[in-house]
Amino acid sequence: MKALIFATLVACGLALSGQAAAQADLAKSAGCMNCHDAATKKVGPSFKDIAAKYKGKADAPAMLAAKVSGGKDHPQVKASPEDVTKLVNWILGM
Repeated sequence: MKALIFATLVACGLALSGQAAAQADLAKSAGCMNCHDAATKKVGPSFKDIAAKYKGKADAPAMLAAKVSGGKDHPQVKASPEDVTKLVNWILGM
């Protein structure tokens, strides 16, 4: 039984790490990494700082997705609306 639980936890960890790598690749291809970094400020704030700023705000995902997609107060990204939503959720989850 313990082996089954351990195997399930390992599988979940691997799946999540694969998703994180995919989101980081998506952020790079969308141009996000030109101005942002996961942990340190570049031209724009770090993703972790963004996550901390909007933590607990229910309207944050929709507001940030609109801001990034609309090109107002932020350069418009080269990503589909679905990808923008994925990126925003990934960033807010940091």
